[in-house]
Amino acid sequence: MILKIYDAVNKPTEIEKNEIIDFLFTNLEKYGDPKKDIQRAIDYSLKEFVSFGGFTLLMKDESEITGALVINQTGMGGYIPENILVYVAAHKDRRGQGIGKKLVQKAIELSKGDLALHVEANNPAKGLYEHLGFTNPYLEMRLKK
Repeated sequence: MILKIYDAVNKPTEIEKNEIIDFLFTNLEKYGDPKKDIQRAIDYSLKEFVSFGGFTLLMKDESEITGALVINQTGMGGYIPENILVYVAAHKDRRGQGIGKKLVQKAIELSKGDLALHVEANNPAKGLYEHLGFTNPYLEMRLKK
């Protein structure tokens, strides 16, 4: 397996970026977002506009994408985790092979500071996150305007 790390210095080509967006959109399934939101998170990680940056990981098996992950830095170290795991997905035909686990472990290794994520209670990935040491000490509440 090949692991590529993209950030503000090492950016993917437009074709690669679109492949990552399409991959995440398809493989996040009901836990995903519209392509424009996925693109915005990736662009944020690459500092395509004013942002704190982050990184995007891409795992491939020869020419096929097997997994992808997006981390955005918050710039708020000390009182809010410095990093948000925005998206992680394994190819829907390759789940259960440890791809998601490898991606999250690499993200933990590369991230400077604490790491947070949001996961729906019924998402099967919740067990992976707990296994890797993520906890849920807070109740999140939102007000949509």
